[in-house]
Amino acid sequence: MAEGGGGGPRRKALSLLEAARSRYESLQISDDVFGESGQDSSGNPFYSTSADSRSASSQDEDEEQLAAAEGPVPRGRGRRVPRAVAAERQQVPGEEGGWTPTLRDAPPPDFKDSFGPTHKMPPTASAMDFFQLFVPDNVLKNMVVQTNMYAKKYQERFGKDDAWMEVTLTEMKAFLGYMISTSIHHCESVLSIWSSGFYSNKSIALIMTQPRFEKILKYFHIVAFRSSQMTHGLYKIQPFLDSLQHGFDSTFRPSQTQVLHEPLIDEDPVFIATCTERELRKRKKRKFSLWVRQCSSTGFICQIYVHLKEGGGADGLDTLKNKPQLHSMVAKSLCQNASGKNYIIFTGPSITSLNLFEEFEKQEIYCCGLLSSRKSDCTGLPPSMLHNPDAPQSRGQYRIKMKGNMSLICWYNKGHFRFLTNAYSPVQQGVIIKRKSGEIPCPLAVEAFAAHLSYICKYDDKYSKYFISHKPNKTWQQVFWFTISIAINNAYILYKMSDAYHVKRYSRAQFGERLIKELLGLEDTSPSH
Repeated sequence: MAEGGGGGPRRKALSLLEAARSRYESLQISDDVFGESGQDSSGNPFYSTSADSRSASSQDEDEEQLAAAEGPVPRGRGRRVPRAVAAERQQVPGEEGGWTPTLRDAPPPDFKDSFGPTHKMPPTASAMDFFQLFVPDNVLKNMVVQTNMYAKKYQERFGKDDAWMEVTLTEMKAFLGYMISTSIHHCESVLSIWSSGFYSNKSIALIMTQPRFEKILKYFHIVAFRSSQMTHGLYKIQPFLDSLQHGFDSTFRPSQTQVLHEPLIDEDPVFIATCTERELRKRKKRKFSLWVRQCSSTGFICQIYVHLKEGGGADGLDTLKNKPQLHSMVAKSLCQNASGKNYIIFTGPSITSLNLFEEFEKQEIYCCGLLSSRKSDCTGLPPSMLHNPDAPQSRGQYRIKMKGNMSLICWYNKGHFRFLTNAYSPVQQGVIIKRKSGEIPCPLAVEAFAAHLSYICKYDDKYSKYFISHKPNKTWQQVFWFTISIAINNAYILYKMSDAYHVKRYSRAQFGERLIKELLGLEDTSPSH
């Protein structure tokens, strides 16, 4: 069986940090995506950000936190040999299901496309201009129409509301501005804006009265009524999700490397800290699961997938929770527009499986995933690689078996980590750079996984602070405000990649403040002011 090991000579901390920085720069992984400094809490890149899908070894739970950096990735000169053909050539009789310790070079998929914004925004573009790339006026006007329709039908059924007047486009923008303000000021209730307490905000409270805001909130709708063609539970928000996805697709081209994961959308920390235990018990758990496909070079979220926790059918979340069927379905949905582009997708242990990776390879989608014998679908994998060896291991030792273009790696670093990949050559060496331990040798796939997942963890730590704090009881409204938050974060990423950022360098918080004031009509829309 192919093995490697040993530790390189230790270096001084400064030289290690310089080496890590140069390796990140060679990958064009941008640091500090929100233009702010601060501590990183992304110690261990080998986990999904959801508690339900974090990696864990069934043999060794005491895994050391890893801070990783990725090195330059060699490019192949042409298209790869299709997996079915390569596997037929490489199978050796007598091996475990075709898995062999004999390794060969399998160059990574060639990727020549450029990535980044598809439209050049002018230097005078405002925060509102970037936000409306995803939520344009026609979408806001539809919200106005649907809200007024719902209010009318509601009053026909339950009685006239004398205090209600039809909402206008200007009021709808102000309504969104008030809601978005909770992502910056983190107040426990949006109504705190009009209070006399700590979270009051007199600078914006005068634009709309609290009673008027509450009326709009009461009747607010994206789709007022179910049509005969809408049968699924997301019908009240599906047109908005489709429009948002079109905006993501038309404004940004992702890099070759992307990550599938669940973003951090936990409860508001202010609410958790201030509510009583009884209130916390009464708080309803989320009735949906939200997954994303995210560009690991910029943090831009390319695609959103929402799965409802409803129904007892074979495809219901209750039935498939923590099972490979659900995660395989999620991965296929997120990658349905990624075929034929030679993307490299990084996955957590709940998604990683041989069958899924082979299916993706036929679509020219290549993968690198962390594997867990407890959480992953291990069908078709050699049992000898799924069990820890009896002999003591030293840090940096690894074993590899190969089948066609697929490599199964078992790497030791104070715990056994297993990876499945068809995106990186098993003979290419990498290194994990740690401040205390120096350089730890590893296959290139391990280093690449650690670098990209570490970046996404840092991104999560920062962008999760800017989710809208308002927590409605209705599921479609929860999904709506989460996706609006994602749209604003994506808008900020496009802003940082535009000429407007060189005119006025806003942090993420400042960008949010600017957007709020522009929605409320309090500011000139030019970022140069």
